[in-house]
Amino acid sequence: MKNTFVETSNVKRFLTALSALEQRGAQEACLAVVDGLPGLGKTTTLKQWVAQNGAVYLRAKKEWSPSWFMNELLEELRVNQPPHSFQKKFQKVVQELALRNAGAQMARRNFALVVDEADHISKKETILETVRDISDIIELPVILVGMGKVNDHLTRFPQVASRVSQKVRFEKATIDDVRLLIEKRCEVKVAPDLATFVLKVSQGFNREVLEAIANIERFGLRMDAADIGDQGVTLADMAGQPIVNDRHTNQPIFVPEQY
Repeated sequence: MKNTFVETSNVKRFLTALSALEQRGAQEACLAVVDGLPGLGKTTTLKQWVAQNGAVYLRAKKEWSPSWFMNELLEELRVNQPPHSFQKKFQKVVQELALRNAGAQMARRNFALVVDEADHISKKETILETVRDISDIIELPVILVGMGKVNDHLTRFPQVASRVSQKVRFEKATIDDVRLLIEKRCEVKVAPDLATFVLKVSQGFNREVLEAIANIERFGLRMDAADIGDQGVTLADMAGQPIVNDRHTNQPIFVPEQY
């Protein structure tokens, strides 16, 4: 399967929100929340964006304390011999992020602190206030990535919630998204009827779509080239073949003999 990043409708909405974040009116309103069910491509999208822009990515932990958060952030910022006191850790984090933020602005690049799995911290006032302090001091965009509950939890902390200027919800893939993923990632041509079936069995989850593409590709590469029609591998061609695993039972789903 081709190692290509695909700009699905979710990715486009995310990039549009980031552009709006850069052009915000109130400079302190520089938080964004990205949420949606697991398997819709949030982490893949954010990691791709982070790599392209030299941003900072952290994955929140369930038992994170403010100090643990600071330690991981300093490690991600590659600070050798970090200070011991929380106050000095905080000052060092602000200093390092400010330098990177200024460098990105000079290079006309987007920059942000991305905190994935933010559901783990969305009820922890001390960590959220630390994030707010960092963001306020250097007007640094912070992107909180969660699984649908972050916005609800933040309503309990008005000082933080009021700074969220962009909210992006990742939705299930459309047929156009599935066709685009197949076109850009699959090494064999795929017929429209099989693409439609992939949408149905994947239920619009990117994770299952990519699994289906891998199975189609494996099957298609074993076929005789003369047997593949102009439309590509069809539903009939793959009759009886496994295409994805059911995400609830982990049992394989097979292409039906008759459809």
